[in-house]
Amino acid sequence: MGKIVLLVSRDEMLYLAHNILQEKKYEIGEMRVIRTQDSVMEARNSIANGATIIIARGLQASLIKQYTDIPVVEIVLTAQEMAILIMKAKQIVKKPKPVIAVVGLRNMFCDMSYFDGIYDIELRMYYAESGDKLHEAAQQAAEEEADLIIGGDTAVEAATTRQIPSLFLSITEDSLKNAFAMAESMDYAMGVEKKNAAQMETILDYSFNGVMKIDASGLIRAVNPQIEDMLGQAAEHLTGRAVTEVFGDLDREMMQQVLEAGKEYSLLMQVQRTFVFAMIAPVMVDLRVDGAILTCHRMKKKSAGGANTEKKLRRDNQIAFARFEDLISGSKAMQECIRLAKLYSFSEKPVVILGEPGTEKEMLAQSIHNSSLQKEGPFLSLSCAGRSDAMQCEQIFGEKGAAAQADGGSLLIGEVDQLTCANQYRLYRFLHSRVCSGEETFPVRKSEARVMVTSLKPLAELVRQNEFREDLYYLLSGLVVRIPPLRERPEDLLQKLEECIRASCERYSRYHVLTSGAWKILQSYPWSGNLLQVESYCERLILTAGKRSVDEIMVKDLLWELYPEYEPQCRTEETWHYEPAEARKIAALLQKYNGSRAKTAAELGISKATLWRHMKKYEMKVK
Repeated sequence: MGKIVLLVSRDEMLYLAHNILQEKKYEIGEMRVIRTQDSVMEARNSIANGATIIIARGLQASLIKQYTDIPVVEIVLTAQEMAILIMKAKQIVKKPKPVIAVVGLRNMFCDMSYFDGIYDIELRMYYAESGDKLHEAAQQAAEEEADLIIGGDTAVEAATTRQIPSLFLSITEDSLKNAFAMAESMDYAMGVEKKNAAQMETILDYSFNGVMKIDASGLIRAVNPQIEDMLGQAAEHLTGRAVTEVFGDLDREMMQQVLEAGKEYSLLMQVQRTFVFAMIAPVMVDLRVDGAILTCHRMKKKSAGGANTEKKLRRDNQIAFARFEDLISGSKAMQECIRLAKLYSFSEKPVVILGEPGTEKEMLAQSIHNSSLQKEGPFLSLSCAGRSDAMQCEQIFGEKGAAAQADGGSLLIGEVDQLTCANQYRLYRFLHSRVCSGEETFPVRKSEARVMVTSLKPLAELVRQNEFREDLYYLLSGLVVRIPPLRERPEDLLQKLEECIRASCERYSRYHVLTSGAWKILQSYPWSGNLLQVESYCERLILTAGKRSVDEIMVKDLLWELYPEYEPQCRTEETWHYEPAEARKIAALLQKYNGSRAKTAAELGISKATLWRHMKKYEMKVK
């Protein structure tokens, strides 16, 4: 419990306080009468003697609040006490509907909105904004011909000078009891807060993890020594700064989700060339986010397998170059994909990367490797497609196979759905027991390579068809990340198109401009080959463009020429439809000649049989 001190301006108020304390046990540590001009000095003396809360009234309370940092409970006159003063004033004035002026600071009074009607008076309130304005307020009340003035010492003195009747704002035990009760409630709340703060300080100081307290605005309010050590900065240089400024991997949108939507996040961050695993959780108070707590701990470094150096890895083409920041991620779908992948990089378990042809499957695998504990080790990538059982065994699990070479690093196995049954078992054994077992003549070897796989077919469906081992499926299916196709990432598609067209123009020293219609067609096309298809198409478009302005007809003609058999699938909005130039020309001539094939064929310079074949090819009907 803290020490509560009562400071009042008159002896009768102190007498009332003593009476209250005899009847009920309030924990009031000290009580005394002070002069208003000494309020601040007296309050500071009380603080020096251990006061934690001061109870005062009117001008004295205002001065103490203004010039000290201690919590102040103000004594406010109750409605009953003001009613007593009003009745006394009517007895003194003895006239119908007297004009009664009340002078003082607003913090001294209860609500008196209906007193005029209840007591048949004209009540005028003269509130002073500060203590030095009290005399001016009292003078104004006198000049406006108040019949009686009610107020404190300043108001009574001004009324006496002008020979106007006055009443001192005396109180009863009610207002003091209210103030005592409020002070004790405040003391209890401060005690709880102090206890919580002490517990938090202990947690911060003795936690093995780094702990940071963040307020509702995203500013750092407290850090423990572990955070100081991780960041290489003292607490005084961190507090008050935005957490997103201190941790670059914490983006603003993520913090907004934490502080506004109350979401939790975990992520892998790089701090001072060290990887830390961080968790950030909202602090909820009455279903409202009141800040957040961030905890993080350093990841143990894992040495690379053998005596590999970066120079050797480069020579053997065993280096992963891509990083998460290299991926196009303007869309929310791709941002979520990268968020998951960053979390998976913390683990050493296998990762399944799903995605259509042409998506960034290998780039994502390289990014996971470069953000993982295995980043100093080799990165190898190979495909299972088109390889025999023996070739798969030798290239992956053989004595000099990829699993052995990737020891201490990462191994990406592409098209894992193409693994033969025997090699599925070898992969299961490798993932489960960390041993490589090739042909019977090969010795069994251990390898600490972290495995990532891609698949063109859903593994669950292959399990149901007895084409994939069930135990291997469950080993792989824990950490799964799906790269969304470009048609689900409009922001990324536009960026990729712009980059490819700009790069092609620079490469061939051309200066082509696409019309708005051309851009619309490119953005609405499904791009089943994703990034690879976009790159090759843009290269061809710019290389063969015959004029500076590329319009939608040129774009559509090239799409039909390059991908004539493509039929869009799973288009949720509108199916991409295109009719080639030849089909449009035939349709126009048929319409011109009212469906006459003979006249249409003659103008085209072809036979009726050839025209019929063209119409069948384009699925055209004569109306």
